[in-house]
Amino acid sequence: MATFDGNALKKIMDDQRLTLAVAESLTTGNIQAMIGATSGASTFYRGGLTAYNIDQKVEHLNVERDHAAAVNCVSQRVAIEMAKGVSLSFNCDIGIGTTGYAESSTEQNVSAPHAYFAIWRRNGETSQGAVVAQDFVEGKDLSRVEMQHHVAEVALNALLQYLEEFYKIR
Repeated sequence: MATFDGNALKKIMDDQRLTLAVAESLTTGNIQAMIGATSGASTFYRGGLTAYNIDQKVEHLNVERDHAAAVNCVSQRVAIEMAKGVSLSFNCDIGIGTTGYAESSTEQNVSAPHAYFAIWRRNGETSQGAVVAQDFVEGKDLSRVEMQHHVAEVALNALLQYLEEFYKIR
């Protein structure tokens, strides 16, 4: 996995006049910290929200409660709803959402860390948009902190890859 290049993301976001917000659960602010480590990130980065439980995901990100409760808030659908919800809440072009398990959990029958992320892009000034990237990330031999950082880096690199392909950069 390539190290995330915040300067490359900033250049594309600024050149295309795009804005970004982040909704994190599993990654607990790692994505926000990685973006914030880029000098001048305030030109495109609107902010983020770490929503660690179902009530916060439902109230602040418009995650559908019944589905989230059925999957303990861990599914691709929840990641998508988080990405869309944060984009609309922060009134920005692109939202990233992450959810998952940073470590195994016997009570949840989770044998290894895994996560979902989604990147949602708004269509103009409307509340309509589409998922432009999403994936399932495994972290079999990773510690809790390593998994959190790994998912953050995978999601940000997916955003950078999408933007480079969409705008035919490189």
